[in-house]
Amino acid sequence: MADSMGLQFVSPYAFKAMQKVGVVRLAALSDPELRLLLPCLVRMALCAPADQSQSWAQDKKLILRLLSGVEAVNSIVALLSVDFHALEQDARKEQQLRHKAGGANAESILVSQLQHGLTLEFENSDPLRRLRLTLSELLAIMNKVVDSNGEFFLKSSELFESSVYLEEVADVLCILQAELPSLLPIVDVAEALLHVRNGDWFLCLLVANVPDSFNEVCRGLIKNGERQDEESVGGRRRTEALRRLCQMNPSQALNIRAMVVEECHLPGLGVALTLDYRPDTADDAVSPLVSYVSGLLLGTNSKVRTWFSMFIRNGQQRKRESSSVLWQMRRQLLLELVAILPRSRSTHGPNDGDNEGSAGYSGLREAHVVKASALLRLYCALMGIAGLRPTDEEAEQLLQLMTSRPPATPAGVRFVSLSFCKLLAFPHLVSTPEQEQLMVMWLSWMIKEEEYFESAAGVAASFGEMLLLVAMYFHSNQLSSIIELVCSTLGMKIAIKPSSLSKMKTIFTQEIFTEQVVTAHAVRVAVTNSLSANITGFLPIHCIYQLLRSRAFTKHKVSIKDWIYRQLCETIMPIHTQLIPLIDAYINSILTPASKANPEATNQPITEQEILNVFLSSAGQGEGSRGIARQRYSITTQLLILYYILSYEENLLASTKQLALMQKKPKSYSAALMDQIPIKYLVTQAQGLQQELGGLHSALLRLLATNYPHLCLVEDWMCEEEVTGTLPLLRKMMLPISTCKYTQNQLHQAFQKLPSSSPRLMRILERLTLLSPGDLIPYAEALTSSMALLLEPAVPRRILQTVNKLWISLNTVMPRRLWVMTVNALQPSAKLLGQQRYTQNDLMVDPLIVLRCNRRVYRCPPLMDIVLHMLNGYLLASKAYLHCHLKETADFDRQSQTISNQGGSGQSDTPEVTREELKNALLAAQDSAAVQILLEVCLPTSEEQQLGATNDTLLTSIRGPASVKSKEGSLGATGSRYPEDAEMEGGLLSDLREVQCLICCLLHQMFIADPNIAKLVHFQINKDHLKATEAAPPPCFYVSSVLGISGLPSSPASSHCGRNPLHPHLSGLHPRAVGPAPVGKADFCDPAAVPVMYSVRLTQIPQCGPVSHQRDGDPPNSADPCQALLFLHAHPALPGGLLSSLPSTL
Repeated sequence: MADSMGLQFVSPYAFKAMQKVGVVRLAALSDPELRLLLPCLVRMALCAPADQSQSWAQDKKLILRLLSGVEAVNSIVALLSVDFHALEQDARKEQQLRHKAGGANAESILVSQLQHGLTLEFENSDPLRRLRLTLSELLAIMNKVVDSNGEFFLKSSELFESSVYLEEVADVLCILQAELPSLLPIVDVAEALLHVRNGDWFLCLLVANVPDSFNEVCRGLIKNGERQDEESVGGRRRTEALRRLCQMNPSQALNIRAMVVEECHLPGLGVALTLDYRPDTADDAVSPLVSYVSGLLLGTNSKVRTWFSMFIRNGQQRKRESSSVLWQMRRQLLLELVAILPRSRSTHGPNDGDNEGSAGYSGLREAHVVKASALLRLYCALMGIAGLRPTDEEAEQLLQLMTSRPPATPAGVRFVSLSFCKLLAFPHLVSTPEQEQLMVMWLSWMIKEEEYFESAAGVAASFGEMLLLVAMYFHSNQLSSIIELVCSTLGMKIAIKPSSLSKMKTIFTQEIFTEQVVTAHAVRVAVTNSLSANITGFLPIHCIYQLLRSRAFTKHKVSIKDWIYRQLCETIMPIHTQLIPLIDAYINSILTPASKANPEATNQPITEQEILNVFLSSAGQGEGSRGIARQRYSITTQLLILYYILSYEENLLASTKQLALMQKKPKSYSAALMDQIPIKYLVTQAQGLQQELGGLHSALLRLLATNYPHLCLVEDWMCEEEVTGTLPLLRKMMLPISTCKYTQNQLHQAFQKLPSSSPRLMRILERLTLLSPGDLIPYAEALTSSMALLLEPAVPRRILQTVNKLWISLNTVMPRRLWVMTVNALQPSAKLLGQQRYTQNDLMVDPLIVLRCNRRVYRCPPLMDIVLHMLNGYLLASKAYLHCHLKETADFDRQSQTISNQGGSGQSDTPEVTREELKNALLAAQDSAAVQILLEVCLPTSEEQQLGATNDTLLTSIRGPASVKSKEGSLGATGSRYPEDAEMEGGLLSDLREVQCLICCLLHQMFIADPNIAKLVHFQINKDHLKATEAAPPPCFYVSSVLGISGLPSSPASSHCGRNPLHPHLSGLHPRAVGPAPVGKADFCDPAAVPVMYSVRLTQIPQCGPVSHQRDGDPPNSADPCQALLFLHAHPALPGGLLSSLPSTL
């Protein structure tokens, strides 16, 4: 306020003395300073104190001594001597009168019959009349403030404007507020004083005499203030008054500024207080002004950001005035910017001697780098968010700062990145040819010094990657990506028009970075060591990814394979989010040409030897190596390479049709390579690292389920919990440290000496059960190679079960190699002597090889369980193998046939049976053959039949009384796999019975997964027995209702079943099932029909030739093959089996 210029305000020293009642400080004040504080001091001396201590008594004496020499004290004492109660009553009556009259022109009760002006009346009046005059004037102003509804006015008052009586009026004002606080709240009085001249001076004196009200007054003024104080006179006067108050009490300036931000009022006041703030300790890094304005514009509070941005925009619409707070702020920022600009014309760097042109460029001091970065971000926020339009002087100085050359430190790298992004965000800063040339030379310096900065600063993310990335974006015209990059680097959202980047695009694509230069430079960029998600910023991987997407490498015939391989090998956890998209883009560039005109323009895949090098050092190399090698590559690298291989193979299959049209057939990775990769082990390891691996684990599971279904068996996942769960961990923790460790050779020798070495072998096996699956890998070969020895007589059942448990444990980490070793170990003796060794590919092509094992395995339940597990897995693997083989060859063969036909008659010979149908037929025959072989395994041999019963039906032989009583004792010690130990009665403890249960479990799973297998097998084994009889439709139609199989075609030979060997069994089980009358709906719900329905759940399908799987050397089976179906009753999921519920007459 210019009207209070020349008046003496309360100093910070005096206010602090009043605040703390420091008598010593008060005594040091000069007479003019002490005069301003007399109202409070006189009241303090005359009023009865609440503090009755001796120290206050001494301080009061000093105050009286100070006041004794001041003449104005007497007039203040006279003011305190009036009757304030009567004065308050008159004042309230006048307020009521004014309220009734509805205006300020009503007759006054406090002051009546004024013969002269207020100034002369005040001069000639006694103390009481002076109080009445001032109170009447003050109440009139306060009433007008209430009636103004927020509109500012300036009240002309002779009493508050007379320079002669200002001190006396101030004394009266302070006494009135102190004695009549309910009538004159200090906040309302402060608000009224803003509407008179010299109001800020009166306000400071009022608050200084009531120092405890400082925060209350300031908060009230801020709450009642305008949102934009620079827009109105009232706002500027309020800001100036609050600024004066904070100058009087500077310790509370930052608190008042916080109130301003909290209320989003008076933005100019916040800036003004920051300009006035002088910290006790100077901070060379960032000034208070830069910190404050940056916090407002770059903070998370959008309301505050919008409020302050409006202050900047509105301030620019007015003419520049030196008194404007915005102008003062811009001037201060410019001064700070100029202060850190380089003074010298020299430059740093190891290549300065080679660069003659660099002598004209200046280097930024290391102490100023952080402050320069903060200033750049602030100007970006002011220009991009608040809409500040820089003057020519500001633009020139900003460009000088941005093109300066910092030292090679992390802060210097950050400064260069910010400068580069600011150039992209505000290209209009470069307006003249000289400035454009300066920018081009600075960008060339960036390219040259990028490698030196990265090595000297010791940072992984340098500005070189950003420069390269922007160049790629310009070449591919991805301007939105450049805008996103700039905003991300600057840390703020800026509205950048793509059209504004046209000049920068021309400079980049034509003068600095051509596309060929970009690709050649990208390959030479060093990979990021120990790449992980913890490394932020723009890295080389971002550049390579964009170049792969734009197909720049294939277009310019630049090989990127080695760079990608090196980067994958330099990866740790947590996995970087860009790695999986990089691999996907790389695979796409390998399989899909950049253009149809040039189908050879593709990248090269990673070689098999490079892949093998990664896995040869894996601790889990159980599927491809014979020992545990020293780990070289991290588990992250191995998982990424595994993802690359699986995804490559899947995309190769998906692209066969497109590749066939282009007569291009990329090479697939060999089966030998896949056999040496510990797929299951790696996926198991990834399962416990899902948080660090991001989405890699789920992607691997998806690829496994598609390409390797035999590695995703439900049984395996359930067994893993038993192997790797809490209980095995606790058992391992309880293992003594001094426990003896056994070698593979010791295990092998113990197997060779069976059965005499059974106790020692059992100790070794029990010790191995305490090891983790990964630690068991070295023992896999010794364990599997000796499995055939377990088929010898007198091998304890406990050893067999322990071997089964160890095999299941190994199956969780190395299933494929373990299966191959097991199949080869369980071959018949004649084949073992012939040294016939099957491979993984052999077993996938013909899964039935698994069943060509030693016949004794069929009566050894622990080993039969292993064989069935492998059979189930290889059946699934064979399906996936045939699907892939068909997909690989179908499109290429069809394309070749089309080309040959076009060269010939022009007509293609369409086969009646498609390749897909042939494949399905092969799989159906394969599955049905496996089922029938397993059913034949369930049939008792001639020896078992002789031991079982003379009845020719298998069901009776199991249910009927045994002709030979079994010996007492448990199967765990001697086993009952031999005729002399067979326990047939009840069937629950015999090896045959147990094998039947295992086989039926598998068959039920197969039938549930594909009911067509059940229909096919049933037809094949029933064809010869379906003869014409007078019976109703066979009860197998009950099965169709149970299984939900509808639409079964009927065979002409199936209308009667009188001669079917199944007929007497079924009629004995349920007479109503086979009779002259048709089956009604009630029969489906009859509980007595449940055994029949379950026993013959297999039904008819269209005719197909029967398949026989008689093994060489086997005696001909006298039992009907149809009887094997009745063994489905042995399903362990049914309590006691269905046989327990059948009639005893059978």
